Amino acid sequence: MALVTMKYEMARAEKGNYAVPAFNFFTFSNLIGIAQGARNKKSPVIAMATLDGIKVMGVHATARMCEGVAADYGIDIVLHLDHCMDFDIIRRCIDSGFTSVMIDASSKSFQENIDITARVVEYASKYGVTVEAELGHVGGKEDDVEVDDLSVTFTQPEEALKFVNVTHVDCLAVAVGTVHGFYNATPNIDFQLIQKIHEVVPNTPLVLHGGTGVPYDDFRKAIARGVRKINIGTEFRVHGVFDVAKEAYNESHKNDPREVSKLVIAKCTTIAEELIDVMGSANKAG
Repeated sequence: MALVTMKYEMARAEKGNYAVPAFNFFTFSNLIGIAQGARNKKSPVIAMATLDGIKVMGVHATARMCEGVAADYGIDIVLHLDHCMDFDIIRRCIDSGFTSVMIDASSKSFQENIDITARVVEYASKYGVTVEAELGHVGGKEDDVEVDDLSVTFTQPEEALKFVNVTHVDCLAVAVGTVHGFYNATPNIDFQLIQKIHEVVPNTPLVLHGGTGVPYDDFRKAIARGVRKINIGTEFRVHGVFDVAKEAYNESHKNDPREVSKLVIAKCTTIAEELIDVMGSANKAG
């Protein structure tokens, strides 16, 4: 099997009325757990490399690693660059074999966001690479991207229509009440807004960021209203990798890094399988 584009998986998800799980990976063991969960559930999956992650692992090495995992596990993987504001890094990822990228110019003015996104779409389209952009401001912190509570701005349907028509972006991340990181209280998602945005841009898959900690029923409601990709990062980074490794290394009989990797793989597999079931993508692999 191989790396495939997010556009391909989004089209299938729209027809099947489900969401494709998008999971951040931070280590090789983390990625293996995600792949194993997708294989076990026969689910499509989007493996999202973070900006800080590729700075550690390397752009080319990350792409080759994901190609190898797809082949070894017999699954298709969308290799996606998550939140990035640097055109040069995006270009390098595309040139190295990433099949999907996210340009995040949501902190800029509406017109600047359009101009920057359109430039990325123009470059990526030459290689058949999917482009995701963000309109509005999703709160919380994602690597070097941080939006405080006062700066959170919900996506407006009329702006979404203009943005999509001008940029020709493939997927649109919307700000509708979720935040990156852990929640201090139950998120208040505006499902009516999701539906309105979906109605004005029915051919553009919507993306929900900040999925960690969102009640599963809210996922199902969002999917029913047009969300086709749901991002989960913090759950894997904290509970799937950090907590497992910390606990293992505190045990004297778990001082072998290979044994710790096995524990991380098992935990990430469990997390992935549970979320795949919630998003309705089990048994939907092409």
